[in-house]
Amino acid sequence: MAEHDNAYKFLFSHARMVEDLLKGFVREEWVDHLDFSTLEKVNGSYVSDDLRGREDDVIWRVRWGRDWLYVYLLLEFQSSVDHWMAVRIMTYVGLLYQDLVRTGQVSSGDRLPPVLPVVLYNGESTWTAATDINLLVQDVPGGLGHYRPHLRYLLLAERDFRDADLQSLNNLVAALFRLENSREPEQLLQVVTSLLQWLGAPGQDSLRRAFTVWFSRVLFPARFEATDQPVLEELDEVQTMLAERVKEWNRQSMERGLQKGLQKGLQKGLQQGLQQGQRRSARRILVRLMEKKFGPIPDELAERIDQADEEQLVLWSERVLTAETPGEVFGN
Repeated sequence: MAEHDNAYKFLFSHARMVEDLLKGFVREEWVDHLDFSTLEKVNGSYVSDDLRGREDDVIWRVRWGRDWLYVYLLLEFQSSVDHWMAVRIMTYVGLLYQDLVRTGQVSSGDRLPPVLPVVLYNGESTWTAATDINLLVQDVPGGLGHYRPHLRYLLLAERDFRDADLQSLNNLVAALFRLENSREPEQLLQVVTSLLQWLGAPGQDSLRRAFTVWFSRVLFPARFEATDQPVLEELDEVQTMLAERVKEWNRQSMERGLQKGLQKGLQKGLQQGLQQGQRRSARRILVRLMEKKFGPIPDELAERIDQADEEQLVLWSERVLTAETPGEVFGN
């Protein structure tokens, strides 16, 4: 999990990823008033009272409207459901406010800046934890409930997004979610090709490198054999590798399909052979019984025996035991 978290934090240390996150996944009116040219990464090395640092947090700020109010983004990365996530978020936001006051970034008499906490969840199971601390505090009568804290966080569960919806966004974070959700090499190759187009402009070298690191340390180890992990330095190398994987996957798929077809044909042939063998055995038994009791079988009856199925042959054989004439055997 450390590699996964570090790779995500490397990606979201780029302003364009944060911009695409807000534009693509925070569908609220206030986002339209943000000045994304002012996005600035904030040092998250504030320390709580028990001396546990939060230096790994990914925190950004951006000017909001004409008044240059601040919006701080506090991103938490999760791959398993944390029942107490709302408590953690409340603690982190409190530490952030405490640091702003301590360092003089917020003066006495000022209001604290708004904070948008975001939880990115890439786990397989459904997220069931409360998204507001209010839901974790016991409700009591007599007015005490008025003092329950309220603090929500934005949950982005990657598995909840349909691929078609993500593809329509033309968004780097949507591409990241598609890569997390994809299971076929063809789809991975399609997304990487789009990434190369989007990140081909000058000045995108660092972000291309961040995606390359994420492929090398997170996605490929999870999808492919550990003994077949090449060292990748550029995103176009990822594209080349995936193209080879697609060829290999298609070849293996064809082989599996051919093998499955041959196996199915063999099974069908064996089944038919058994059925035909059982029918021949039933025919021989009926003919022997008929000849022993009634003598040579007339041609028209022999023809009926040849055309009958196994079930009919068994029925006629049972009738031979009590029949007085060949006609009674055949129901005449």
